[in-house]
Amino acid sequence: MTTSLIFDIETIPDVEGLRRLHGLGSEVTDRDVADMAFQLRRQVTGNDFLQLHLQRVVVISCALREHDSFRIWSLGEPNDGEGQLIQRFFDGVEKYTPQLVSWNGGGFDLPVMHYRGLIHGVSAARYWDLGDGDYKDSRDFKWNNYISRYHSRHLDLMDLLAMYQPRANAPLDQIAQLMGLPGKLGMDGSAVWDAYQAGKIADIRNYCETDVANTYLVFLRFQLMRGVLSAAQHRAECDMVRATLGKSSEPHWKEFLSRWQA
Repeated sequence: MTTSLIFDIETIPDVEGLRRLHGLGSEVTDRDVADMAFQLRRQVTGNDFLQLHLQRVVVISCALREHDSFRIWSLGEPNDGEGQLIQRFFDGVEKYTPQLVSWNGGGFDLPVMHYRGLIHGVSAARYWDLGDGDYKDSRDFKWNNYISRYHSRHLDLMDLLAMYQPRANAPLDQIAQLMGLPGKLGMDGSAVWDAYQAGKIADIRNYCETDVANTYLVFLRFQLMRGVLSAAQHRAECDMVRATLGKSSEPHWKEFLSRWQA
C-alpha cells in the first residue's frame, strides 16, 4: 500500500506581519489590526478573506496510513511557532515520501505553507524535487511530483472531482454529510480567529483533526469509486478508522463516531 499523508491547516491573520506592512505600533490591539485588514480586504473583494501570504498557520493536522497502521494527530505542541509546525510537515514528506491527500490543498493549504515556509526559512528539498534532486529516485519526480497540478503525489480531491473547474468546486462539509459522514464539528474556518483570540487552541486542533478524518474517509470512497479498493477492502479501511478513533477518550472523537452513519 502506498503511504498516504492526509492533511489540513488552520490559519489566523498574520498580525505581526500586518503591523510591519502598515506601520502599526503596539498600541494597536491585535484585534484592531486584524479588523483593519478585514475591512481593507472587503473594500477590494467584498469579503474579508485575507490573501494567502497574510495567513499565519496555527495548526497542521495529519492522518498517516502506512503498512498496517493508521493515526490522526496535530503536529507539534499547541504553543509551537509557525515555522516549527511547517518544518515538521515537510520533514514528514522528507521521511515518508507519501502521497499527499487534501481537500483544496492546492488552492489553499499548500500555497499558504509555501509563502509562510519561505518567510521562516523552512527546508523542504524532497517536496520541491522536480526530477533534478540528489535522491536515488529523483528522476521519477520529473514525471510525478508534488508541485504539478496533474500529478498524483499530491491529490487534491476537491480540484480533481471538480475536473479543475472552480465553478464546480464543492465544500468538504457538504460532501461529507451527503456521504453519511459527520462533516465539520465544533466550528468552521470562519470561527478560528475568534477561537484563537479566546485561547481555544485545543478546540482548533480538534476541529482540524476531524476535518482530516472526513477528508480521509472521502478519499477512501474515491478509491472505491476508481477501483483501487474493492468493496471489502473499503469496509476494512473504514473499520480500521473506526477502531483507531474508538480507542481515544477525546470528546471530539466520541462525537465524530456518534455522528458517523453506518
